[in-house]
Amino acid sequence: MKEHMHNDRSTNYKKNSMSLIGAVSMGTGVMIGAGILALTGQIAELAGSLFPLAFLAAAIVTAFSAYSYVKLSNAYPSAGGIGMFLQKAYGRGTTTAVGALLMYFSMVINESLVARTFGTYSVQLFNIEPGSWIVTALAVSVLVFAFLLNISGNRMIGLFSLIMAFIKIGGIVVFAVGGLWFSGISFENITGHTSDSSITGFIAAMALAILAYKGFTTITNSGSEIVNPHRNVGRAIIISVVVCVIIYFLVAIAVASNLSISEIIASKDYALAQAAKPAFGNYGLWFTVAIAIIATISGVIASVFAVSRMLAMLTEMKLVPHRHFGMPGDIQKHTLVYTVVIAIFLTIFFDLSRIASLGAIFYIIMDIVIHWGVFRHLREEVKANATIVLTAIIFDIVILGVFLMVKAEQDITVIYAAFIGILFIIIGERIFLKNFRRETE
Repeated sequence: MKEHMHNDRSTNYKKNSMSLIGAVSMGTGVMIGAGILALTGQIAELAGSLFPLAFLAAAIVTAFSAYSYVKLSNAYPSAGGIGMFLQKAYGRGTTTAVGALLMYFSMVINESLVARTFGTYSVQLFNIEPGSWIVTALAVSVLVFAFLLNISGNRMIGLFSLIMAFIKIGGIVVFAVGGLWFSGISFENITGHTSDSSITGFIAAMALAILAYKGFTTITNSGSEIVNPHRNVGRAIIISVVVCVIIYFLVAIAVASNLSISEIIASKDYALAQAAKPAFGNYGLWFTVAIAIIATISGVIASVFAVSRMLAMLTEMKLVPHRHFGMPGDIQKHTLVYTVVIAIFLTIFFDLSRIASLGAIFYIIMDIVIHWGVFRHLREEVKANATIVLTAIIFDIVILGVFLMVKAEQDITVIYAAFIGILFIIIGERIFLKNFRRETE
């Protein structure tokens, strides 16, 4: 009875006010924010000239992964999203809390990734080095702007995100088609040079490419708002992933057609801007940077809204501790502050590569926890195919294992940071839940 009442409360957010198109724009908005702008070069660095195929391979893995989320969303649509799914599978315990927080932190990491991408692309207009402090300052400024816009309670945020999603998707498609047209739709860089690719590098690149698709999970938080949620949440997830697969592959091919693999790696944090120069000159650079600015700003705004709401839901579910520190307003305003402060910390102290790596590790671990919960506890209730769910788990384990091996050789600091972060979450949640049970007994 209590759980039912809680579910009713968790879904009491502007009920049935979002259309299917709105949910799709939210998912694609979060994904495209940095998925293709920042990660293209990093994926190319790992996969070599076969990097466009890494996006396709990751899309296949994402399709298996999305299956569980579609089934869960159709069965349990709510504003609780991932937190609610985990609670359905594991109950209110450490596994649920840790899994939900891994998802939360992976989304905050994505905000930091998008913010730094904004800074990195913006300075391309002024010949400022990507490692300059100005990049960090710009990244922090866009996070502060997103915070101010969200905390104002502006009802135009949803409309703004929808309009920006169409603009940036259209702009990136124009970049991809124009780049391919200029290059004569040449696939020489992909088909002619495979010696720089390895199996381990390709699989590790898939981990980052999966991160580029993970924004679809934000749609699961719209279950209480979308019209006909038992059908449309799942549909929105599928449509968002399909749209991004097409866009990512077209852009990757366009970049590969206009730059050599060494040029892509050299400009890995702003590869799209660099690829626009051969095709369109300075006009192409300005156009690409403009699209990147629109994409990243709208992506940060949408992500801050979704992530802070997720943390507010976890707080209401009594899965995470909460302190207001004297701040006025409701819980969601407080979680806005926490979310942006954490994102700013990551933005200041981590570069794009490390931010992306941390996000991939956190997300894939959480993904495994979700799939195992479906397979072990919910597959009959949500009518999920056990083979598909197990395949998703195997994909995740293999990709995460290879990615950790590669990072152990290239940048062990990332693994240390991830381990410390996960350990902190586990210990913190065990202490909190243990004390909470004592207080309620």
